[in-house]
Amino acid sequence: MSTIESTPASGETGRPETGRMDGASRLRIGVVLAVVVLYTEVGPLQYTMVVAALQPMTTTFDTVGGNITWALIILGLVGVAANPLLGKASDIWGKKKIMLLCGTLFLLGSVICALTSNWTVFLVGRGLSAFALATQVIAFGLVRDLLPRKYVPIGLALIGTGVGFTGVVGPLVGGVLVDSFGWRALFWFMAAFVLVLTPLLLTVVPESPVRVPDRVDPYGVVLLSGGAVLTLLYLDNGQDWGWGTPSGLAWLIAGLALLMLFFIVESRVRRPIIDMKLLLDPKLGLVLLVAIFSIGITAVQPMALGYMTQSPNQDGLRQNVVDGVVDQAQAKGANLPAAAVEVTFDPGYSYGNGFSLLEYALHIGIWASLIGMIVGPFAGLLTRRVGARIPAIIALGLLAVSGLGFVVADYNWVTYLALYSVAGVAFGFLWAALPNLIVEAVPPEQQGISAGMLGVTLALGSGVAMAIATALLNNSPVVAHIDVAGESSTRAIPHVFADSGYTQSFWVVLVTTVIALVIAVLMRHGRKPATGGADSAV
Repeated sequence: MSTIESTPASGETGRPETGRMDGASRLRIGVVLAVVVLYTEVGPLQYTMVVAALQPMTTTFDTVGGNITWALIILGLVGVAANPLLGKASDIWGKKKIMLLCGTLFLLGSVICALTSNWTVFLVGRGLSAFALATQVIAFGLVRDLLPRKYVPIGLALIGTGVGFTGVVGPLVGGVLVDSFGWRALFWFMAAFVLVLTPLLLTVVPESPVRVPDRVDPYGVVLLSGGAVLTLLYLDNGQDWGWGTPSGLAWLIAGLALLMLFFIVESRVRRPIIDMKLLLDPKLGLVLLVAIFSIGITAVQPMALGYMTQSPNQDGLRQNVVDGVVDQAQAKGANLPAAAVEVTFDPGYSYGNGFSLLEYALHIGIWASLIGMIVGPFAGLLTRRVGARIPAIIALGLLAVSGLGFVVADYNWVTYLALYSVAGVAFGFLWAALPNLIVEAVPPEQQGISAGMLGVTLALGSGVAMAIATALLNNSPVVAHIDVAGESSTRAIPHVFADSGYTQSFWVVLVTTVIALVIAVLMRHGRKPATGGADSAV
């Protein structure tokens, strides 16, 4: 428990003013919650829209190969440092103020991404947009500070699962925009989204009066972000560098050394960005372990589905290769009939539907999110009755079932839709459970820093999972064997990966999910009905 006391503003009566909306109407509470939840969706919106648009983006960034997934990995990379930093800043200067800062950075990053064709500049824009991920963890504290206690568990569940825009409307709008205007329209849309919501947040949502007299530790930010960068670079490129080569291991060793130094420094400074005493508390520590091991499957599954369904099927891919060979021959002045070109692929390539982005959204993309959105509030109510541990176990059990299905089932988009729908139910339970477990574990004055710690684990877990998946995919290219009148050649197909790369990725996140499930089963915390933080209040 922290020894730092919060300093809420004083009301006219001279007593501390908590800012809690106990006397507000249900309509007023609902409007405030809706605005807060919608504003937090600027974080996941940039994931759900972009993850499905990776395939169309390869036409602009055609030299990066499988590293196109760094458009997503960088979110986790920046989030590792930004979440604890901004979480603590929200404790010090006000949660609403920091949410508005996150929105401003998101707006700037979206505009940069919309305007550039340079991969490095694009990643800079994505990095700025990634600060918006902190809006979700900050909102956990804002809801706890403002809503009446009985509404807090449901409010936290809604923040986790959203109100449908990110998961349902977002992919549909994204599909229409990309199919009609190209991928840049996504970023103009996201910029407009935050522009519309910012005045609503300013005028409708009150600021939390809870403050912690503290300061931000810059050394911790540098060590944490530096360690995360080097470690993720090793995981992403280790296959190319050689996992055991001295030059490759140097990146990993340097990253781990910085992370170890971070823990040493944070244990000794007076005002750390991550409180090591909190981290070692079994209640909070085990929740963070569940989060870091469970989040990988929620990142890899939608990435894989978006890529696989929008890739051409084997016949379509073969036709693309044949057309390319014929075009090259014609450019040299030769008249080569398509029938003279024979193409086979190695290794196995069994997926691909050739969906447009809108077709992907309608066939697969929206359904898991829609299910999670529906399940989330019910899961929040369940936490009020039996605690958050049971919903977490349900979520992880369902994710394990879905993950096993992805590993063993032959590719068929209908089969994968059914498995992803099971994961959608799990998403609703998981995002209701995790924030409630956090809120029940810590006092109000450490809500920002503890939510920031949750954000770190989620960002790091998803970033590591995506980096490993990217390495496995890059190591599994589809190679076309081309025969033209007895002359043979081979050609690696860009941005298309063999079945084995996806299967290996699914195995990795299945194993991490099972680990999270075992931890949740053994966890003692979360067995009492959720109180909205009343039991942890000091």
